[in-house]
Amino acid sequence: MIEKVNPAHPDKIADRIAGAIVDIAYKVEDDPTIAVEVLIGHGCCHIIVETSANLLRNEILETIHRAARRIAGPFVQVMLSIYPQDPHLTENQSGGFRCGDNGIFRGVPLTDEQKELSSIAREIYGQFPSDGKYILNGERLIICQSNANSAELARSYPEYHTIVNPLGDWSGGTDVDTGATNRKLGSDMADSVTGGGLHGKDLSKADVSLNIYTFLKAQETGKPVELCCAIGDEEINGIPYADIVEQARGYIQSIGGFEKFAEWGLF
Repeated sequence: MIEKVNPAHPDKIADRIAGAIVDIAYKVEDDPTIAVEVLIGHGCCHIIVETSANLLRNEILETIHRAARRIAGPFVQVMLSIYPQDPHLTENQSGGFRCGDNGIFRGVPLTDEQKELSSIAREIYGQFPSDGKYILNGERLIICQSNANSAELARSYPEYHTIVNPLGDWSGGTDVDTGATNRKLGSDMADSVTGGGLHGKDLSKADVSLNIYTFLKAQETGKPVELCCAIGDEEINGIPYADIVEQARGYIQSIGGFEKFAEWGLF
């Protein structure tokens, strides 16, 4: 049993905006420290940024505003606050990568059911690029898709007991619901969900790099992977933290950046 939401869901819109801002920080600095929180709904987008990167220049501020409006819609009102990151946290990374947080991180191999729902979600979103969420539980497929032809969708998946929009048609989006960063971790990580959120953070953060590392390792080995870390660790289970960061960096680059990563998460 698994749930998946698409990139137009309000929570994913918040994740995508946060990811776009992290991408901006990486254009300004090679290895910025940054954390972004986004709350969006009903025409308002509140963004709080803590960062070591020099994002205070006017052109960078305007880039952030443009990114938010590109993702959320041209009429959204952006309220942006940027603060310097705590100097002690910034200093923690000054001599090379060290673990940016405490945590227990778990990677779990994806099931066939999870892979199937991920494929279905992308297929539906390609046809109806608006707010949607989906559940697959054995032979039962539940599709909640805004701005869609429910009867047509129900006919599209005859191999399942398909239920489409059980409460009727809906318009969806941020004019109907609010969204916040890292509120759809199950949709992004499947059974690998841990306490740490994936989005709106740089690669020094364990929430990003260790979640990516353990997930990829679990897919490679076909076995669950679990690691524990403490803030400041230079090695985790004998693996240099810098190596974990570089593996995560390669993955982020391979999919096109943090904004693209936020669209669907890890699967």
